[in-house]
Amino acid sequence: MRINLAYLLPNFFTALSAFFGVMAIIAASQAKFEKAFIYIVLSLIADGLDGRVARLTNTASKFGVEFDSLADIVAFGVAPAMMLFFAIGENYGRFGALVSGLFVVFGAIRLARFNVTTGELDPRYFIGLPIPTAAVVLGSWIMLDIKYGSNFDFLILIGALFLAFLMVSNFRYPSFKKINLDKKVALKVLILIIIVASFIYLYPVEAIAIILTVYVFYGFIRGVINYFKAIKRTNG
Repeated sequence: MRINLAYLLPNFFTALSAFFGVMAIIAASQAKFEKAFIYIVLSLIADGLDGRVARLTNTASKFGVEFDSLADIVAFGVAPAMMLFFAIGENYGRFGALVSGLFVVFGAIRLARFNVTTGELDPRYFIGLPIPTAAVVLGSWIMLDIKYGSNFDFLILIGALFLAFLMVSNFRYPSFKKINLDKKVALKVLILIIIVASFIYLYPVEAIAIILTVYVFYGFIRGVINYFKAIKRTNG
């Protein structure tokens, strides 16, 4: 039986994402939270590559979709939840365990919904906060709390619940998969990317936390505004 190596490449990146997720869980259990966060970010990078490689090589498959979801629940569901529990949650007893568990459960629901609606929705948007984004945002909040000793532990637990809710919500988030830039805008975007990259280089955790938190609240606030506009039109 001949095996097309092109089909193995995207699945390799998916497997790598799952592997980094397991490493993040182990690091979190050993209270090595910075290492756990780095592994989650590496999982994000590997997860981003698997889909792009599959599209470039035209090797997308049903197996790849299912494998990707299983890897995502490990890397972006269980790993950040364990990081949350070992860094903060265990100090709050059952409530801390509950929040960590709900983050995983709602993340799994988000992935299942994505799989059954793929191809039916506008590819320019995600319905609900993507689980990789929620994972990295949560991890960055924990790292800021540890780095600055801000004692915002309880607020981060509430924030984790908020992220879990956003994952299963109907709020729309830009996917950035299909962006057409004309020449006039391209240069400005390039300059912005360079500035952002410089910020990330100087202050990696702070930059990731700020940029992705803005993204999180952008979708939420935009959804709330549109909701009230719809009510106003209905009653108007």
